[in-house]
Amino acid sequence: MENLIISFNVVLPLFLCMALGYFLKRIKLYDDATLKTINKLVFKVFLPIYLFKSVYSTDLSAAFNGKLILFAVIGLVAWFLLLMLIVPMMEKENSKRGVMVQAMFRSNFVLYGLPVATSLCGEENIGATSLLIGIVVPIFNVLAVITLETFRGGKPSVKKMAKGIATNPLIIASVIGIAFYFLNIKLPSAVEKTVTDLSRVATPLALVALGGEFKFSKIKGNLRQLIISVIGKLVVSPLIIVAVGIMLGFRDETLVPVLLMSGAPAAVSSYTMAQQMGGDGELAGEIVIFTTGISILTIFLWVFGLKQLGFI
Repeated sequence: MENLIISFNVVLPLFLCMALGYFLKRIKLYDDATLKTINKLVFKVFLPIYLFKSVYSTDLSAAFNGKLILFAVIGLVAWFLLLMLIVPMMEKENSKRGVMVQAMFRSNFVLYGLPVATSLCGEENIGATSLLIGIVVPIFNVLAVITLETFRGGKPSVKKMAKGIATNPLIIASVIGIAFYFLNIKLPSAVEKTVTDLSRVATPLALVALGGEFKFSKIKGNLRQLIISVIGKLVVSPLIIVAVGIMLGFRDETLVPVLLMSGAPAAVSSYTMAQQMGGDGELAGEIVIFTTGISILTIFLWVFGLKQLGFI
């Protein structure tokens, strides 16, 4: 019963924030244009501040885990390569192939990783998750470009990928946080308090905005692709990667980021990227919406199951 309550308390705040966002949109307190601005503000300002604060205030020497980082990178790339082989066997249209592959390996790690890790491990033990986010997010971006360009028939641009990584606010925030740590730069108390206060805005605002994106409209001709993508992202991906992680000895605060990297819903930015790179934008949007909604249940079940088994 204790594990059930803990699992429920981890997931319920996510659900309530998204439900509030959906309700506010339904009563027309904000429109799509406002939602787009909020998402941009969260991605470019509040989440980077949140990530910086997490890295800055963490004992990185204690949080660094080479084995975890190596496993996460190899596991992600291996899963990506497997999808690149399997998805074309299940789907004939290239515009849908790229979207499905991207959705099943590219997760909303930042938005789900930090709050869930904080709930499960405590704020003082999320260093491993924060560091892994800084490493995995650029890999997500590179693999997403490769995926969509491959199925569009183009050739991925190394220059564009490098620029995208170098200008990603989340990567910049991680690098600055690491630099402050190793150079032993301490923020003035007033500035640190401001950073701490602003960092607390990131998660609830992002979740409220995500809830506003929910549109339970008719799923035209994408039902089969949607089902495959949702199951692949929320069930198959964590089942394989977490199982291997357990066999390699990861537990508690080192297993939690593995679960969230593989089992979090599809990244919101995958919808925008699909639209910009010739993918099926409608399918990409539906995958983001449904994986986000269903992940409330699946993350609860993963957390509860791993708690019951004594792995976290």
